[in-house]
Amino acid sequence: MREFQGKGAFITGGASGVGFALARAFGRANMRVMLADIEVDTLNAALAELKGEGIEAYGTECDVADRTSVQRAAKETFAVLGKVHLVCSNAGVGCGGPLELITPGDWNWVIGVNLMGFVHVIQSFLPHLKQQGEGGHIVTTASVVGMFCVPGTGPYNAAKFGNVAVAETLAAELAGTSIGVSILCVGNVQSRIPDSARNRSERYGAATETTPAAYEQLAAFVRMGQPPDEVAEKAMRGIMENQLFVFTHPEFRSSIEDRFQRILAVYPSPQAA
Repeated sequence: MREFQGKGAFITGGASGVGFALARAFGRANMRVMLADIEVDTLNAALAELKGEGIEAYGTECDVADRTSVQRAAKETFAVLGKVHLVCSNAGVGCGGPLELITPGDWNWVIGVNLMGFVHVIQSFLPHLKQQGEGGHIVTTASVVGMFCVPGTGPYNAAKFGNVAVAETLAAELAGTSIGVSILCVGNVQSRIPDSARNRSERYGAATETTPAAYEQLAAFVRMGQPPDEVAEKAMRGIMENQLFVFTHPEFRSSIEDRFQRILAVYPSPQAA
């Protein structure tokens, strides 16, 4: 996808962090953007900022873990924008703790938002992109921990591995069409993800207990991360070049190499079969 002028973009988790940076980058490329977010006050502030820059921006409240909510947001988006060519499944949450202590509710929350949210977006928007017949692009914000695992974030790791798997499947199914797919594999980015529990619904029940030290460790890691605008610039290049994988943090390359080297070291060769 190389032409952005006048086209429509939809971004979940669009009110802050990477989602807001993507919306601003698309808007500066003269796209019309629809931001979807569960946090209404933050969404309104984001829209005011974008409109202050002269960007044509709209917003819709959306809980990506709820299929009906995403379907409603899609219906509203097409009603407002007419057509959508760029779809970004970006909303994400996280929690931490040892696997034996993480509550069922936190598993349901993280998988529901980070993984099923992507599935809901695909199923709500892809049929329209196909029907339009004008091509387009679908982006999922995954993570480098969709390539290798770190301790203490089991649900997040599982969801991001799932993001990669679903996006690779989608790319294979869309091969030969004019609809591209990109997997935005980020590392630490300056965002509000350490505080993502602020939007955790009571329907998920008990949350995993965390210590102040664990929270501060995550918050410090996030503060050291890339600015979201830098990530958005790399995402834009990946979309324009139709890259399946868009890696934003080269410092994690060795961890990815290590994982695949360990796999290949024990994988039987064809000669051994």
